[in-house]
Amino acid sequence: MLRIIAFTSFIFTQLAVAQTPVRPLFREFVGLCGHTVQFRPDLYQPVCRIVRDYHPVKWDLGTDTSVMPEWPFAKNRVSWEKVYGSWHEKGLRISVCFQFDDMKAADWKDIERDARAYARGFAKNFGPDGKWPFVECVELGNEPGHLDDATYLRLFAAMAAGIREGNPKMKIATCNTEAGGSDRYWKGADIFKPHLESIDVLRIHRYAIKDGWPTWRRSYPEDSTVPYLSKIQDMIDWRDKHAPGREMWVSEFGWDCSTQKPDPKGDMAKFITCTDDEQAMWLVRSYFLFAQMGIDKAFMYFFNDDDKPAFHACSGLTRNFQPKPAYHAIAWMLKHLADYRFARAIHQSEKDGYLFEFTSDKPDTPKILAAWHATREDVSLDLQGATVMRAQVMPLTAGLPSGGKANFGDTTIKAGTKPVLIWTK
Repeated sequence: MLRIIAFTSFIFTQLAVAQTPVRPLFREFVGLCGHTVQFRPDLYQPVCRIVRDYHPVKWDLGTDTSVMPEWPFAKNRVSWEKVYGSWHEKGLRISVCFQFDDMKAADWKDIERDARAYARGFAKNFGPDGKWPFVECVELGNEPGHLDDATYLRLFAAMAAGIREGNPKMKIATCNTEAGGSDRYWKGADIFKPHLESIDVLRIHRYAIKDGWPTWRRSYPEDSTVPYLSKIQDMIDWRDKHAPGREMWVSEFGWDCSTQKPDPKGDMAKFITCTDDEQAMWLVRSYFLFAQMGIDKAFMYFFNDDDKPAFHACSGLTRNFQPKPAYHAIAWMLKHLADYRFARAIHQSEKDGYLFEFTSDKPDTPKILAAWHATREDVSLDLQGATVMRAQVMPLTAGLPSGGKANFGDTTIKAGTKPVLIWTK
């Protein structure tokens, strides 16, 4: 009888392990939103492994959507072979977001025919095993809220069919999607129920906005009073119920930070930004939280800004192509966790602090713990039996980071708002 019980327990344990989702390695997880010819792969390679490009469909089709581009050139003569080829040479993986949000239904000569032909040609030429095999995924629309659901779905269905015809290996992603109904900047997830066979990836954009206009003030990512993590979880739950097996991406998240004061007479007169240091901390902590939630890829918004104090206008990792503190923080995170994946949450509390464990598939590598608190400094966290080998506090500048508030052999760590990485045995 004891043998039967032991064997049954073993079977249930193995089933539980088999059903536990495997989190992505950080080099497959950390992405950045870029933009066509402005993106500099040499500069941004240290802070991402995947680039999400806002790809203007109007560049390709011009004023006559019935005439296809002469690939690899857009009709405005931008060479996608050169643009995406230069990213690919730096080891960057690419997801292209078809930007047709600014095109009305009347701008298409024939929506079904032209959209299908366009997507087919793009997928055939730029998808896996294509002539210029640089693009892994096509996102069908960014925030196409000005198109009604019926018109958007006409475009979605036509483009999805064209992609499958042109290159079955290319992934298809939705536009920005939420679990509720459609709005100006997203489509409600339920509209995709009849099209799930055409979908590989569901996407959501989320910003930790505490107050709307006129301040657009944002909060820290763990703030439970802000619909940031909760809205992402709603989409994960919708996916699990209606589209299991599909990837879930956070394809935009970020924080505005500017050194300039807004125009006191303009629309942004009361606009509030976070500090450069807060942007760095909150981006890194968001990546840790998304990894725990089971997000497959997450893309920071944005790659660069001109220091303009306005909504979504100062979210870059660089300012006038000069690294901000966030750039150095993300580069540090990716350098150390590139070959690691989320394993478990040891502590997870907005009140008491966070301690997440990351593990590598490589043998004989130490576990790495990430420790922080949402709002407080010098919070003591028990490492639950792990022993410190070394520790580093998240840096805000280039150069060697400082050691963490722990010594070799310690079994507790002092955590604060800047995350600490702890190598343990």
